[in-house]
Amino acid sequence: MSVAFDQILLVPGYRKIAATITERILSRTLREGERLPSETELARQFGVNRSTVREALRELESAGLLERRPGSKLMTVSRPRHRAVAKDVSRALALHDVTFFEVWEALTQLEPPMAEIAARNRTPTDLDSLATASLRFAQESTATGTAVHHTAEFFRCVGRATRNQVLGLAQEPLLDLLEPSLRVMIDKVPQARARIATAQRRILEAISRRDAEAARSWMARHIRDFRKGYELADIALDCRIT
Repeated sequence: MSVAFDQILLVPGYRKIAATITERILSRTLREGERLPSETELARQFGVNRSTVREALRELESAGLLERRPGSKLMTVSRPRHRAVAKDVSRALALHDVTFFEVWEALTQLEPPMAEIAARNRTPTDLDSLATASLRFAQESTATGTAVHHTAEFFRCVGRATRNQVLGLAQEPLLDLLEPSLRVMIDKVPQARARIATAQRRILEAISRRDAEAARSWMARHIRDFRKGYELADIALDCRIT
């Protein structure tokens, strides 16, 4: 019986360069805000063509690890923005045929504990952001798109108030996937806007008092209300999100 071997994968040069720079960034050898050498100098150091370096930098820029700041020809080390990372996750979940029910169920598990943590960890700045988001929803939610935006923004403010970046990042893809159903529900259910405004006000009051139990309870009620809204709007929860 002959021995079989797998083919050797030939990694393009630009990928090797991108991996090397990424390793320096993750190890903090290259820190946020630090400028890289010019493409010409990087090509000299790596011993490759300038076009190979340019392709590597373009890939890292797309990943959010590098950015070109206004007025500078050099790339600067940056951190991927939460919203950008979440968009990739949202697309992946949509391609896996995630349903409205799965998103709603995930929110029931994530958002109430986050409200509880926010009540314990919030700062005065967090309270200002929550109050502003709640006020904007109450005053500017005539248009559907605006109402959906301010609903999601209130959740984001709660996430930031936890002072936990992992939780904030975890909720972001779910909020992206929540928006399509909200766009339908918020117009089909006459009382939707009033109920969302009430829930936001109660959650804000609980977080302001540092009442973790009340914050969790009102957030759980808020999320349960979304399912009632879906049913009233005749949105099938087993439908996949596109």
